[in-house]
This record gives sequence, C-alpha cells and structure tokens, in this order.
Amino acid sequence: MLVIFAGCSTQVRTPFEVSETETALPAAQEGPLADLELAFQKRIVQNTAPVGLASVSSTDISGFYLLDRSEEALRWRLALVDSATETIDLQYYLYHSDNTGMLLTSRLVAAADRGVRIRIIIDDMGTLASGKRQREIRDTLGKLMGAHPNISFRLFNSAANRKSVGWGIEFATNFAQLNHRMHNKSLIADNRAVILGGRNIGDEYMGLGEDLNFRDIDVLGVGPVSRQTSAVFDLFWNSGWAIPVSEAKRNQARAEYPALRKALATNLEQSTQLEAFSLAPKDWDLALRQLETSLHLGSSEVITDQPTTNGISTDLLTALFELLPQTDNELLITNAYFIPDYPGIAMLEDLNERGVDVTVHTNSLASQDVVAVNSHYKVWRGPLLDAGVKLYEARHDAAIKPTIVDTAPVSAAVMGLHSKSMVIDRRLSVIGSANFDPRSALINSEMFAVIDSEGLANQLAKVIERDVTPANSWRVERNQEGTIYWSNGNEIRTKQPSLSVWQRFQDMFFKLFPKRLY
Repeated sequence: MLVIFAGCSTQVRTPFEVSETETALPAAQEGPLADLELAFQKRIVQNTAPVGLASVSSTDISGFYLLDRSEEALRWRLALVDSATETIDLQYYLYHSDNTGMLLTSRLVAAADRGVRIRIIIDDMGTLASGKRQREIRDTLGKLMGAHPNISFRLFNSAANRKSVGWGIEFATNFAQLNHRMHNKSLIADNRAVILGGRNIGDEYMGLGEDLNFRDIDVLGVGPVSRQTSAVFDLFWNSGWAIPVSEAKRNQARAEYPALRKALATNLEQSTQLEAFSLAPKDWDLALRQLETSLHLGSSEVITDQPTTNGISTDLLTALFELLPQTDNELLITNAYFIPDYPGIAMLEDLNERGVDVTVHTNSLASQDVVAVNSHYKVWRGPLLDAGVKLYEARHDAAIKPTIVDTAPVSAAVMGLHSKSMVIDRRLSVIGSANFDPRSALINSEMFAVIDSEGLANQLAKVIERDVTPANSWRVERNQEGTIYWSNGNEIRTKQPSLSVWQRFQDMFFKLFPKRLY
C-alpha cells in the first residue's frame, strides 16, 4: 500500500516556521543532581585519571552507568524526574498510553507542580493508539501535558488528521513528508544527568508487557554528556519539525485538568503491574550517593542526524562509517534490526581481512517483533558468515528473560531484542537509538553517544557476551555442505527458529516489499 501511494507524495518540507528560539537552561546549581555531578568531579580531581583520559580535561569527563535491567531503566528515569529542581527535557519516538506512560506522566506533572520547566518532544507516530481504553488514556496524558503551565509539549512531523484511519490515509498520500520519523530517545534532568539509548516509553521496554518484553540497553550519564544531549534536544525543539499544541487545545485541556488528574491517579492505583514502583514521587538521595561510586569515568560525544528544511540529514551514517574502520582488534555489535546491505558487508569484510574479531548479535525470526525486517535481513546471513562474522540471533525464550528483561510481577510470553549498542576494542562504547538498517541510515533521525571509557566498555562487552551464550541466543553457522544452521548447545536446526507457521508466512510475504522501507 505504501509503495503504491509513494508516487503521489509531496515534496518534503519543514512543517512550520519557528517564531522564537528556546534553548536549554544552564545546569542547575543546586539540588540532588548538581550534588551528584560535584561528587564525582571531586573524585576525578583527587584520583589519577583512568587510562586513556590522562589528556582529557576534568571538566570534559562524565560519569556513566549502564542500564541493563528493564526494571532499573524505569526506576532511574523516575529518579531523575523526581530529583530535578529546574528543568526536564524528554525526546522520544514512542510514548505509550500504558502503565509506564501513566507512571512517568504522573511524575512529570508532579515535577511541574513544584516549578520544574518541562519540554517534551514525541514523534507523532508514537501517539497512535489501538482500542478505546488506550485512546482514552492517551488523550488523558496528552491533555495533562498540554494543560500544565510548566510543560511545553510538541509533536514531531505531525499529521493534520490524527485519528487512526485519517492518519493512515494522510501517511499514504503524503508519504515523502510523513515517512521521516524522529527515532531519538533521551531524558535530561537539570542539565546534569541524562538517560539515552534504545528504550522508548512503554511497558514492553520496561519489562511490564504481558505479550512481549524487549531486551534493551540504555546508559545513564552525569556531567558534560548531559549538556551534549541538551544541544541535540534544542536542535529538534527549534527545527520547525516539532509542532506545538494549539492554544485552543491547551484551553480545552485546562478546563478538564482536575478531572484528568483524578482519572490518572485512579488508573495508576488500579494497576497490577506496578508493584515494584512507588506511585508517588520519592527521595532518591541515598540511591544517588550509591550511584556516584558506581559511575565509570569517560569522555563522550553525542552525535545526531539533524532535521533540516529539506528532510533529515545522514550525519549518523557518516559518523558510523568513519568510526568502525578504526577498530583494531575486536568489534561487538548488538542491534535489533540488522540489514547491513553491501556497504555494511564490505566494511565488515575489510575488518576481517585486518584480523579484527567481529561479533554480531541480532534477532531471530522467533524474537523479531517486526517480521518484515527479518524478511530482508535473512538474505545477509550468508554474506555475514562469508565476511568472517560470528553471528548470533536472540532466543525468544532466553534465560535472561525472567531476571533481566521482565519486571516482577510480569512474565511476558516472548522476549525480543531491541538493543542498539557496540563495543570497539574494549574501550569505546556506542549506545543509542540507531539500527543497522536503511531506515535508520537514510530516513529517520537517530542519535548515539560514543563513550571513551574502558570501564563502561568492558561492562557492556560482558553484557553482550552473556547475551550471546547458548542459553540466550542461537549461534548461526555453516556446515561442510554449506548449509546454514542454528545451534544453542542442546539443539541444532536447519530452518530459522520461529514461533508459528503464520510468522513464517509473514516472513515470506514482506520480502515482496522494498528493504528501503525498513
């Protein structure tokens, strides 16, 4: 359908003109997050700089904490929001109207109540909802954000008709414009601390999904990396692609505000999935003090594609093809949607010829939530093996699902991989939103942080090595006859692991569509 209508699409344009530029406020001088940054800066001054950072100014060093477990990823987002004293900026592709979305929104409103200035950018695609209850909760969350005087809310590349059917028709008839999506993901508090990585705001990303939970990776950063991410946020906020809520809709939301807050509180109290979390804001001072001693020190660069008047730049793709060839010994990649195409294969072949040990971890058909991606990935299994890559595919029943992926009391039926991270020579970590596919490379906006920290890199490497063990992933190899097979230590298969015949049919069907859509 999308291909049929593509020829009818209009030229890409900036949706509206920005009348006045608004930028991030300076880092807060007081509060728990300011104290956290000050504490680890004292550690830098008092101790010898880590290997590789001796030439880096102490004012350019940040602290990093890997968010491996789903429960921890949500808990630290709540901690940053509850601890903020001046500003919070959020930028997300998806912001679901579910338990996670309700809980985070309630904390954002509470922060706004105490005077924190909050700016939120959500991709318009991320506001779609299926089912009456989801739409009701979505509208409640959206109106709460729009009504509060301390919250500014914008949608990226919004369609004029935002009802499900109307949105679909407009997307098809205005394909070139609306196909550009903002896939960035970050939460910045007081310009002192940031969380960025692969997780959206939604139950399946925080271990609270009943049908599917994602294995994902974020990093919590304290210090200059927060200001670097703020600069990215400001690019989008002032781009003309982030469309503000109309004053008429804000006035309507203000009239409904008391009832909306009551409805949100009721929905949260009735939730059975959130028993691991406080429904009210809390004091995180002890947790922040403990966090300070766990931070890996390192320098960073946050790189992003940029929204321009004629679409989205491909800065991230350029950066990737400049960074990866610098690998000397080992490259570890975990990436959910992996369609390398010929340039990617050529780069991996070059690394192999130079003796670099390359490991790639991606989804199997069984763990893949977007079957169409597997339809176009599967043809590259052979070329990847020919390029000397050690190839692994996630198991839907991975051993890490109950402890790392699911958040009690939830136990999802299936685990899927959503991580987008890399480790280069056990020194550089690359963590962000970008997939290794045509959509991330050429259509969406993406962002990642390149972090020079041996401590963080070694921790992330151990996480990837754990995730590719037989209990968690299939090893993809060739036998002497040249046939590709999958093994997990106890079992060998000559057909790709899948959940059902229906999934296999979809896998064949979506091969008919061009890979550039994915």
